[in-house]
Amino acid sequence: MVRTRFAPSPTGYLHIGGARTALFSWAYARKMGGTFVLRIEDTDLERSTQASVQAILDGMAWLGIDWDEGPYYQMQRMQRYKAVVDQMLEEGHAYYCYASKDELEAMREAQKARGEKPRYDGRWRPEAGKTLPPPPAGVTPVIRFKTPREGEVTFHDMIKGPITVANAELDDLVIVRGDGVPTYNFGVVVDDWDMGITHVIRGDDHVNNTPRQINILLALGAPIPTYAHVPMILGQDGERLSKRHGAVSVLQYRDEGYLPEALLNYLARLGWSHGDDEKFDLKQFVEWFDVGHVSHSAARFDASKLSWLNQQYLKEADNARLAELVQPFLQAQGIDTKGRAELPGLIGLVKERVNTVEELADGLHIYFRQALAAVDELRAKLPQTALPAFAQLRASLTEVAWEAPALSQLLKDTATAHGLKMGQIGMPLRLILFGTAQTPAIDQILALLGREEILRRFDAAWPHAQAVVA
Repeated sequence: MVRTRFAPSPTGYLHIGGARTALFSWAYARKMGGTFVLRIEDTDLERSTQASVQAILDGMAWLGIDWDEGPYYQMQRMQRYKAVVDQMLEEGHAYYCYASKDELEAMREAQKARGEKPRYDGRWRPEAGKTLPPPPAGVTPVIRFKTPREGEVTFHDMIKGPITVANAELDDLVIVRGDGVPTYNFGVVVDDWDMGITHVIRGDDHVNNTPRQINILLALGAPIPTYAHVPMILGQDGERLSKRHGAVSVLQYRDEGYLPEALLNYLARLGWSHGDDEKFDLKQFVEWFDVGHVSHSAARFDASKLSWLNQQYLKEADNARLAELVQPFLQAQGIDTKGRAELPGLIGLVKERVNTVEELADGLHIYFRQALAAVDELRAKLPQTALPAFAQLRASLTEVAWEAPALSQLLKDTATAHGLKMGQIGMPLRLILFGTAQTPAIDQILALLGREEILRRFDAAWPHAQAVVA
């Protein structure tokens, strides 16, 4: 059975690259009827935080990437790592290294001076016929893996194809630090082995780690997973993705008003495609997904394309759901719309014009908080000759049936009676009631807000309008 995993380090938030890796691993497990495991690799004691753990869990929950097992935490598995490394020491696959930091730095500097690649020179590596000095006093050793000196490691990457690395290119990496905490390359090997991971889908910044990990797995007699290294995500300018490109926490996208299904859809298209299909749901993605179709080259993050995709999902979203999502944004503007029955209807009119829920809130606030129109715009849109038409309109609004068709007919009849075009009634009325000429269909807005609110707004703004035009 296929078993995949997502194994983030809790040293920061769940970012775009990590979310895409999680999505691909999750989708492959779902496609193959397998198991998706969540593992928190928290052995970086200086940088790992509980806040980061929670940000990762919250980000995955918001996106809807669920896991079947876990989360497992490496720091809760220390006894297991110790047992495995003790076995490796006993079998001669690992050894203690007493080289100090100063010694190692001097060694690297000397290698650089000779034009050599900096690497551990094996000074504490036990060899037949080699006599090691006695361990120096006061030095806490690390434990290194005894990398084979001969041969090579070959593996077939599901994305990149066959990769071969000579063992002579690999030095003896540290697998356990002086404080007894395993390094990444050792902890991940033991975890993948114990958790029965069959397919490792991760970023291609780990390609160089893979031959090292395979050598450790071979030393342990453990099965070798199938690897797939996903190319990185770049900014539109071709540079490494950073905050200025949009490489922020996925929860920041939530806080900026993006829908999780839109972000997931966009992430799925970053480096993977199914023909020309741009928009699809998770169920369809799982059905189509094939790791072998992931691009060999880096993807480019396009914020404008994400905004476009989010707009498509907003248009289709249930208005009641959007009413819940928009509440925090409106409250941040000092507007409490709880209990306002007209909110979903207003959303249905406004959402066609916006890209995010945050923009939706911006587009809605004029219907809950009245603003006076700019003087210059009123003068341009409301000629003095139209004032009698608006006086008649105000009187008629008290009697007309309060529904969109009747209100639309009233506006047309008023314009006709005074020899005006519809725009000469509709535009100034928008300015009087909402402070802007940019609104959806005026008859529908009037119908939704109700007679009492519209008359209140008209009476509050009309003296200002008259004074400006006079």
